[in-house]
Amino acid sequence: MTREALLEHLAGGTTTVCRAWTLRRRDGTILGFTDHDREIVVDGVLCRADTGITARVLQQTTGLSVDNTEAFGALSAASISEADLLAGRFDGAEVRAYLVNWQHPDDFIEQFRGYLGEITRSGGAFKAELRGLSERLNRPHGMAYTPLCSAVLGDSRCRFDLDQPGFTVTATVESVHDGIGFVLSGVTAFDDHWFEGGRFEVRSGAASGLVGVVKNDRQDSTGRRIDIWQSISAEVITGDMVTLRAGCDKRPATCRLKFSNFLNFRGFPHIPGEDWLASYPVPDRPAGGPRSVGGGGP
Repeated sequence: MTREALLEHLAGGTTTVCRAWTLRRRDGTILGFTDHDREIVVDGVLCRADTGITARVLQQTTGLSVDNTEAFGALSAASISEADLLAGRFDGAEVRAYLVNWQHPDDFIEQFRGYLGEITRSGGAFKAELRGLSERLNRPHGMAYTPLCSAVLGDSRCRFDLDQPGFTVTATVESVHDGIGFVLSGVTAFDDHWFEGGRFEVRSGAASGLVGVVKNDRQDSTGRRIDIWQSISAEVITGDMVTLRAGCDKRPATCRLKFSNFLNFRGFPHIPGEDWLASYPVPDRPAGGPRSVGGGGP
């Protein structure tokens, strides 16, 4: 990239510049768009000219205020489809916006970097809010002191490897009920409720890459019956492959007995609850502190 060359070009008075956007979804898919009338390659990404995408003026300020703008475009199977938007594949996607000299695409300036916010669809087109990096500073940060574990199973704080045998299984969908109930084959070596609270990951079909959270898990004569809390935004049909990952209810006993991972437990099981803090002395009743996880009377 030669930023200086682009600035020199802009200072010349007569310019050949266009705008381009690259979008990286959370599943790793990268898409490129431009308002130029021909395709160009910007920062190693092919930006297509047939998407009809335009953008409003970018609002940028000093300090910690959130940079923001909006992008408009047509829905198409080749780039951004309504099915993918409904399935949530573009939620939180990373966006970069460039000013490019289309005669020399290596000369560009990155004007904006952020994430997709609210997306609306109407009449075969979409409108997407673009939020700057400082938007993430609005999120709560820090750690809460609770009796239950605050880590996510398998993350860098939990450190448990879910890919080891006994905690992950891939199976075939035998039947689907109301979009939230599934009967799976080949899942017989696990106790009932083993996957409750765990991940339901679709591996093939129209919903490939999408994830649900297991609500109920049990084995009966028809197979492994799995219910998820909310239907997946794309259709899951008989014959699709799914992966189940064991669930955790965040309790210390589960961490110790089910996962043998208590050294990485990120909760405070002996913290007193509000009922214990508000208690008062009573004759003939011991006052030795809370006797159970989450608090209790003295």
